[in-house]
Amino acid sequence: MENTQAKTQTPIDPKNAHILVVEDNVSNFVLIARLLAFMGVQKCEWKTTGWGVVDFAHTMPQVDLILMDLHLPHEDGYEALAQIRQDEKLKDTLVVVVTAHDSGDEMRKSRNAGFDGFITKPLDADRFPEQIAQVLNGESVWELGM
Repeated sequence: MENTQAKTQTPIDPKNAHILVVEDNVSNFVLIARLLAFMGVQKCEWKTTGWGVVDFAHTMPQVDLILMDLHLPHEDGYEALAQIRQDEKLKDTLVVVVTAHDSGDEMRKSRNAGFDGFITKPLDADRFPEQIAQVLNGESVWELGM
């Protein structure tokens, strides 16, 4: 478990956060959405593929955090992140991996690619809201499963 300082940012109240979840598994998205709602997040959008994520994000009034699965149809999380980082409006948006690929190698690859954090599935329903709160407060979360 490693927590380091993320990008300099003003803390975001979960009630005001606009979060985009990029996840191709409906059950995983429902769990994430419920946990986010539990912590007060009212603005949560869902995209099932990395393809077109920038265009989709532009339809949202703002995007404070993107939770990105890595293994997606059409374009994976790494390809989607590259597009996000090239977009003038989204380049500084926090993008955190949420993946079932629980390995130190995958975490290092994600960090090197420019992600802002790493959370593994299956999600810990007790821990996940705390992890998201840390990210919204400007702390990075880089954690392998327990």
